[in-house]
Amino acid sequence: MLGYLGLFAGLALLIGFALRGVNIFLASVICALVVAIPNGILVPAALLEHYPFGALGAFTFAGKFFLLFLCGAIFGKAMATSQAAKSIAVAITRGLGVKHTLLVGMVVCALLTYGGVVVFVVVFTMYPLGITLMREANLPKRIWCAATSVGAGTFTMTALPGTPSIHNVISASALGTDLFAGGWIGIFAAVVMGGLGMWYVEREWRLARAKGEGFVENAQDVRMEQLIGDPNDAPPWGLALVPLVLVLGVIMLPRLILGMADWSQTEGMFASILRFSAAQPIIWPSIALVIGALSCGVLFVSARRKLGQVFGQGAEDSIMPLLNTAAVIGFGGVVTQTAGFGEFAQWILGVDMPPLLSVFTSVSTLSAIVGSSSGGLQIFMQTLAPSYLEMGIQPEILHRIAAIAAGGLDSLPHCGAVIATFMIMGLSHREAYKDMFVVTVAVPVIACLLSIALLMALGVGVTPPA
Repeated sequence: MLGYLGLFAGLALLIGFALRGVNIFLASVICALVVAIPNGILVPAALLEHYPFGALGAFTFAGKFFLLFLCGAIFGKAMATSQAAKSIAVAITRGLGVKHTLLVGMVVCALLTYGGVVVFVVVFTMYPLGITLMREANLPKRIWCAATSVGAGTFTMTALPGTPSIHNVISASALGTDLFAGGWIGIFAAVVMGGLGMWYVEREWRLARAKGEGFVENAQDVRMEQLIGDPNDAPPWGLALVPLVLVLGVIMLPRLILGMADWSQTEGMFASILRFSAAQPIIWPSIALVIGALSCGVLFVSARRKLGQVFGQGAEDSIMPLLNTAAVIGFGGVVTQTAGFGEFAQWILGVDMPPLLSVFTSVSTLSAIVGSSSGGLQIFMQTLAPSYLEMGIQPEILHRIAAIAAGGLDSLPHCGAVIATFMIMGLSHREAYKDMFVVTVAVPVIACLLSIALLMALGVGVTPPA
């Protein structure tokens, strides 16, 4: 009984710390101790084994995925410094116009994040531009926040095949699949997320206009708007798209070529590169991101003049997101050592429900507990995924459904990404969380459940064990 109290107290404390903005490193260590001590886990074992270096240790995760975070942050910094990201955003804004402000926000964020630009770079890029659009359209900030979250924090993060997102890579590296696994069901889920999300935010805008609710400026908006600079300083939008196309091309082209013929027995450098791309779900997208960053230096004078500085700052920018995620996973590494977690695992695996629905339930629960989709997904892959493979779920389908499920209940109020987004935009949970909940929790959950229903209706994805 005492162990369960410690487990629930640690989880509740982690949520409370997150909502109050307590540093995640301190919060995760304190909460790990709150969980460990009542469960009979010795403090040295908790802090020196399970939290840092266990199978779900913070530094185990950080060491494995450091390269991807590093290369993603460098690419994002190169796109921001060269103003290529701004150029794309301005071009889409001019093309669609103020009337389609919400669509502008969603499309730009989706394009940039699918192309490999990290979410926080996208938010910093889009929000200053969004202030002008919101002012002209008299759009409430809470709705703009939700629209950009549809593009940056839902389907490009977990559903679309081929993206170099951490969620896609975690699934691929754990299951031996590639970044395109479960592609068709991922596209279906992406359409549902994008469609429902945009329907909701457009509906909210109509209701806001009817109530006389509009854009309210604050001091932070003035500071952020100064970051825009002169739009004429940005490179041509067609040229700005080249690095994104390169990243996606390097990732996708080997897959397309491999799909045309069997290269498994073919000799030569080209065939070796093709096989290498399929076998390396971490290194290959990292190479693609580096190529994208280098292309910024070749194409854009502003990045070329300080390419070393761009790479250095990008490397520095990668540390905090990596360690924030690792800290949450380290806490989870202690939680998984408790008897309560073992009983939860036995219970969820023993419940009489379809295997894919059981996957959804377990991944969603883990992501909700740690307030992190990547953290919840990593814990699931290390602890429960082998049991679901034994149930007969195909690895490609498990890859995609687990990734989609991770991007639902992760965005509860204590989610670090939610808190950071609100801080950047000068919003409070009271002002904006309802809309954030609908587009980043309710809609992805609906999309995942509909995807599971479609798979079950078609009778695919699960092969009953012999």
